[in-house]
Amino acid sequence: MTSTLRIVHTTGYRYTGKVTDSFNAIRMAPQYSDQQLIRERAISISPHPWSYSYIDYWGTQVTAFELHEPHEEMSVRVDTSLDVVRPQPAGTDMTIPEAAAFADRWNEYLVESRMTDPAEDLVARVAEIARASRTIDACGTAVGEMIHDEMTYETGSTDVTSTAARSWSAGKGVCQDMAHVMIGALRHLGIPARYVSGYILPDKDAPVGTPVVGESHAWVQWWDGTWHGYDPTNATVPGEMHVQVGVGREYGDVAPLQGMFMGEASSDMFVEVEMTRLR
Repeated sequence: MTSTLRIVHTTGYRYTGKVTDSFNAIRMAPQYSDQQLIRERAISISPHPWSYSYIDYWGTQVTAFELHEPHEEMSVRVDTSLDVVRPQPAGTDMTIPEAAAFADRWNEYLVESRMTDPAEDLVARVAEIARASRTIDACGTAVGEMIHDEMTYETGSTDVTSTAARSWSAGKGVCQDMAHVMIGALRHLGIPARYVSGYILPDKDAPVGTPVVGESHAWVQWWDGTWHGYDPTNATVPGEMHVQVGVGREYGDVAPLQGMFMGEASSDMFVEVEMTRLR
């Protein structure tokens, strides 16, 4: 199926005093691919900075910018219209032992980190699932469904420093946490897995032409001979309401806004995502 969406993502910082210098990088622009045709895109940053764009190591578009004038607020707005064509993946018959042939190629998506290292009881659970699964796809789907069933989505229950083990033990988190939990579980089984950042339109029946509150979102892709997506937060394969921005090993590789500033001030971050079905 195909959808046409407009996404307006606005974010930035308000400072308690004047900031003299600011160095930042954004990963907020939806990715161009055979499943995502970009119609229009506009990036605006205030105050107006010196900036440049590039594609990072993982294939994500990055806009880096610097501000060297005193300012008390910095804002970024990325406005994108695109067509999303997301056919349901056919899947493959690749087994978990067969994935070992790709260990060198996808080594970076097999190495655990502090953020993704799975809890001991989760390791035992996914080992049982793997023994009962004939293929990687069957295993990945079962692991994703189990995480969806065992964890509660709760805004504010975690933050960007929360680890997969902590979130799993608490039994709650947000999409970022569920993605980290699933990535750690699959990697422990020897299945290459990567973190996907993007957006989701929460209501697929939202009226055409009516702006609604959208969400930054995260899901997972595993390797079964190709990259196969799964959204553990919603227990579904990503569809035409999912818009991909980038991929990486974990959240830190694809954070929407990262940076630093100079000045005697503290900062408060603001985020707003507005999405509109155009067709």
